[in-house]
Amino acid sequence: MADTPDRDEKTEAATPKRREKAVEGGDVLQSRDLGSALVVMAGAAWLAMAGGWLVGSLRAMLADGLRFGRADLTGFDPARIAFHLLLRIALPVGGLLGLTVLAAVAAPALVGSLGFRASAFGVKPDKLNPLAGLKRMVGLQGLVELGKSIAKVVLLGAIGWWLFRSQQAGILSASSRDMGAAIGELGRGFTWAVLVMAGGLVAIAGIDLPLQVVQRNARLRMTKQEVKDENKQSEGSPELKGAIRRRQMQMSRQSARKAVTEATVVLVNPTHFAVALQYRPGTDVAPTVLARGRGATAQVIRELAGELAVPVLSYPQLTRALYYTSRDGQVIREDLYVAVATVLAFVLNLEASLKAGRVQPDVSVPVDARFDEDGRRGA
Repeated sequence: MADTPDRDEKTEAATPKRREKAVEGGDVLQSRDLGSALVVMAGAAWLAMAGGWLVGSLRAMLADGLRFGRADLTGFDPARIAFHLLLRIALPVGGLLGLTVLAAVAAPALVGSLGFRASAFGVKPDKLNPLAGLKRMVGLQGLVELGKSIAKVVLLGAIGWWLFRSQQAGILSASSRDMGAAIGELGRGFTWAVLVMAGGLVAIAGIDLPLQVVQRNARLRMTKQEVKDENKQSEGSPELKGAIRRRQMQMSRQSARKAVTEATVVLVNPTHFAVALQYRPGTDVAPTVLARGRGATAQVIRELAGELAVPVLSYPQLTRALYYTSRDGQVIREDLYVAVATVLAFVLNLEASLKAGRVQPDVSVPVDARFDEDGRRGA
């Protein structure tokens, strides 16, 4: 016999409601490696494009800092001098900082977790529990993080060693060349090294991000019972459904009572549909539909007609025709005048007709106005 899954085993994928609740609690998809990679890559790109500008600004700042005259000695103002020197590098350094901040914001935006969530700042006792922390360290999550750290050290170490070997000759010969040329060569080598290291971080992020997706999906998985409980909460308990239906019936009765009170006759299907008609000889040009309904609403109209002593006649085909071709408060269609007039003539002389032993007359509904219970024509 096959083993049945444990009722507490989390075998079901997280529902949209569970995911939404997790996001509200601060449990969002995130990759620190992706953020680090984007920040380093942005910084490296800025150095590659504006490195000369930055170095020139630093050179100018250093030259201004080492240059002084008599006025600097007699009217020494450290704040003014510091402001003047920092202004030299404000734009290149500000551009670098702005680009890296933008990259840091782009990381959560790329994985759809950008946003402020106040609930994430709340105190979580389980995070303060030393035993829970120890379990995370020695558990599967801790082993995964250890493996990632070792992989990053190995990969970045290999990249660093390759860069050193490729730049070794230039570094060793820098002392024998012109200082400006040597510094420029070292700057280009540094920029290239940062770009390559950033590429390594991007490769690590490409592995870490899918891993974070898998881990978060596993963390949010639910048991079958949790899914059932959530569906029950969403759909409501049978008692709540019954209360809602009773409330709906009560509201239907309140809205239909006035219409049925003024009705001349109620036509029924006999159980699925009901239409309340009004016709006042000498006042109304044509019969008017006061109320119409199907299912529970039709039942309410029939019950009210019984309470208010309004004649109820069973004309299934005509009732469906009126239901599907009219709206509440509208006069009936012209092609139904003859059929409805025949019924009204019988109702308006109901007492005399009953005394004479006459039964309700048959009526003919035009083919174009014939519908089945689902509203399909030609029934």
